[in-house]
Amino acid sequence: MFPPRRIVCLTEETVETLYLLGEDHRIVGVSGYAVRPPQVRKEKPRVSAFISADVPKILALEPDLVLTFSDLQADIVAALIRAGIAVHAFNQRDIAGIFAMIRTLGALVDTRDKADALATALEAKLDDTRAASALHEHKPRIYFEEWDEPMISGIRWVSELIAIAGGIDVFPELSMKKSATERIISAEAVIAAAPDIIIGSWCGKKFVPSKVAARPGFDTIPAVKNNWLREIKSTLILQPGPAALTDGLDAIVAIIEEWRAF
Repeated sequence: MFPPRRIVCLTEETVETLYLLGEDHRIVGVSGYAVRPPQVRKEKPRVSAFISADVPKILALEPDLVLTFSDLQADIVAALIRAGIAVHAFNQRDIAGIFAMIRTLGALVDTRDKADALATALEAKLDDTRAASALHEHKPRIYFEEWDEPMISGIRWVSELIAIAGGIDVFPELSMKKSATERIISAEAVIAAAPDIIIGSWCGKKFVPSKVAARPGFDTIPAVKNNWLREIKSTLILQPGPAALTDGLDAIVAIIEEWRAF
């Protein structure tokens, strides 16, 4: 079937993108983590978590296409393919990949022009933010923590957004690593990096600044000494789609502007 009329989205970024393209009528099932736009929680049945899915429930929806993300969903993908379902697996890990996802998804549903317009508008927002942040010479050093036990630093698109917002990622080399296990960081490394700001986004659970501040040796870190520990909800910044490029970026900008005004 082209374009597909019945689509199941197993991660949230393709859900939001289809809504923004005005193609949400094609969605027949979503991830349990899909929250953007808010009405999706009422409008679409939930068929998966992130690394697990109710395959019989998905099959019952008779999808023409299932959209997935990353190697972490490989087992789900394999089960669906064996059941005869068409699957497209995205694997974007940087901003360029997010734009490629938007344009590819537009092609898959035969709305190339709308997808290109959306991507172009988002690119313009990034350009405007980059130009505004370039006016400031003083750039805060930022440690972005994606998980606490073990400590995991931010992925590539987060590092890129920090730079666009006018900050400096203290672990840019780690952001290049695709796997979270490759981005595990030691307390000693964070202490040595001496970030001015610590941003926590603990991938589905609440960030607890007091827990971070209480880590041995962290009292010497400027961010801790000056109480610059802030949270950005993972639904905003750890979703490799429009959310990260809009509300996620805006949240980083707001934190940096607050820091500059301090």
